[in-house]
Amino acid sequence: MLDYDIDTLVPHRRPLRLIDEVLAVDGDTAETAAVVTPEWPTFAAGAADALVMIELVAQTAAVIGGYKALTGSSSGSPRKGMLVGIKQADFMVDSLPRGTRIVTQATTRPLLENFKQIHGIVTIDKQVVGKMILQGVQSA
Repeated sequence: MLDYDIDTLVPHRRPLRLIDEVLAVDGDTAETAAVVTPEWPTFAAGAADALVMIELVAQTAAVIGGYKALTGSSSGSPRKGMLVGIKQADFMVDSLPRGTRIVTQATTRPLLENFKQIHGIVTIDKQVVGKMILQGVQSA
């Protein structure tokens, strides 16, 4: 069981923090859950644009970094954000309807000192709706 709340692990705050629950975090992988609300970025006409899945993966990766910093397995800070770029993204849906529960898995791997690659998979009811590779850099 995770002893830290989301606000301790990630630098994001509402309304920009989208993840609602940390389901698991271990090593370089984390899994989170979120429910689409009208307060989400890109929300219009009853749904959020699929592009918001990029942010779900980035915030799930932030859980990994925050957990590592708090448990002493890295020298990073749980309060520092990352600048993230999209290397590849595939969306199997165009939008995410209000009230939809989304599970996001992110795995990070270091490329250089402060540069990481993030692999993300987004699912709804265990069906993959998005896959992406992000790259991020965190200031020292």
